[in-house]
Amino acid sequence: MNEQSSVYWVGKSKWELDTPCLAIELDLLDANLAEMHRFVTARAKQLRPHTKTHKCSTLARRQMDVGAVGVCAAKASEAESLIERGVQSVLITGPVATPFKAERVAQCVRQAASCAIVIDSTDGARLLHQALKIQNLKMPVLIDVNVGQERTGINPEEALPLARDISKLATLELQGIQAYAGHVQHMSSFEARRNASLKALQLAVDVFHRLRGAGFSCEIFSGGGTGTYDIDVAVAELTDLQVGSYTLMDAEYRGIGSRQSEEKFETFRPALTLLSSVVSVNQKGFVTVDAGLKAMYRDGAAPLVLGRGGELIYDWSGDEYGRISVAQSVDSAPASLPKLGEGVELMVSHCDPTVNLFDCFYITQNDVVVDVWPIDLRGRSQ
Repeated sequence: MNEQSSVYWVGKSKWELDTPCLAIELDLLDANLAEMHRFVTARAKQLRPHTKTHKCSTLARRQMDVGAVGVCAAKASEAESLIERGVQSVLITGPVATPFKAERVAQCVRQAASCAIVIDSTDGARLLHQALKIQNLKMPVLIDVNVGQERTGINPEEALPLARDISKLATLELQGIQAYAGHVQHMSSFEARRNASLKALQLAVDVFHRLRGAGFSCEIFSGGGTGTYDIDVAVAELTDLQVGSYTLMDAEYRGIGSRQSEEKFETFRPALTLLSSVVSVNQKGFVTVDAGLKAMYRDGAAPLVLGRGGELIYDWSGDEYGRISVAQSVDSAPASLPKLGEGVELMVSHCDPTVNLFDCFYITQNDVVVDVWPIDLRGRSQ
């Protein structure tokens, strides 16, 4: 999107936007940011939110302005983009395994000395050490501990030997651990999720004390997620939370149980919506909209039609299209389908990969476009 087209939309109703597109209601976003900051700081924790959710340096800076101690990036390329745009305190939450990737990380450190990364192997640590040594740099690192997700992270019993290996590498400064129980974030039952998360994090707590007992400096214990934010703060050793989806929210998170309700998670509101338009009304029983698989990531909960009292439902209809039909109900008269050209607003199924499909967010207040934010980390998957 060029600057001229960005300026063109400011001041117009969001219902005039060319669809499909992503909109963020600014007041809801700011309320989400404020509520998470309030909750976490009241419990003497810090925020290190994940930018992989929104892929937007403007939003990352907004999170820092609210009080985040830093931000997280899933990949080195995300960290590069954040640093280039003035966000200096970045934790890369995935390990490196190739010389070229280690060189990219070293370049990040050259531009931002506070840039940190997780490590889950001695070989990875040595690769990073060599890249940093060539440039005469040092870097803060955390040990990534596998607490049950079985994705990245070293097994807890192997963390102390890894710490000893890291201590032999002069370019690496061990500052603590990371532990992310991603496998429990969307468990539907709040009580089951609470038990599973606390059990998983206890593995990391044991590692944390083992490292400290062996004389290693462990000042940071970073982890947690949106689905367990109000659970994980009970872990005394945890220092900061890597929450991500709380900023935008999606139907997948809305459908899990919460401390307040076993059916819905509504502490954080859906600041992000996808705007779509009816493009065909020729079929019986449904209308066709211009948002399909290329506009919304399919995995996760079904997208929700907003502003219609739950009377309309969305279903997929291929790469480019979706269907809007009337929900079956015996309690009220059937709702009417939207007309040709009419706009429909959807809560997306899974915000992170959906955001990665678009170039910008249209920022709205009271349904009027007030700004356009580039999704400038889009496609940064390396």
